Amino acid sequence: MAFSKSIGDNSDVMSEINMTPLVDVMLVLLIIFMLTVPVLTHAVKVNLPRAANQPEVVKPESINISVTEDGSVYWDEAKLSDAEFKQRLAVAAAKEPQPTMRLRGDRKVQYEYVAKTMAAIQQAGIEKLGFVTEPGTQ
Repeated sequence: MAFSKSIGDNSDVMSEINMTPLVDVMLVLLIIFMLTVPVLTHAVKVNLPRAANQPEVVKPESINISVTEDGSVYWDEAKLSDAEFKQRLAVAAAKEPQPTMRLRGDRKVQYEYVAKTMAAIQQAGIEKLGFVTEPGTQ
C-alpha cells in the first residue's frame, strides 16, 4: 500500500493499493496452468483385451497348539510327545504358504512350558505365531 500526504495540507490521508504485483502473480499462475493442463490430460487411447479370470487366493491354514496345565502339548485335538511335535513343526514349516500357529496356554500353566513351545516353533522356522486368549470380566 502506498500512502501519500501532501506537505502543508491538512487533508485526510489518501491510500491507494498497488495492483501491479497482484496482476503479475496472477499472470504467472495463468501461464503455468495453461502449460500444465494439456500435459496432464494427454493420453493414448488403447482398446485393451478383456479377461474374465479371478486371482486365486490361497489362504494359509491355521493350527491350534494348546499347552495344558501339566505341560502337555496338543496339535489341534491330538496330544503329542516332544519328538512328534518337533516333527510336525518341521513338516508345517516346509509348507508354502506356512500355516499360522495359534498358541493357547492354560490359565494355570507354568510359563516355562509355554516358553519351550514357543522356542520349538521358532526353531522350526515358523514365522506366524499368535496367542489366543479369552476376554475376561472386570
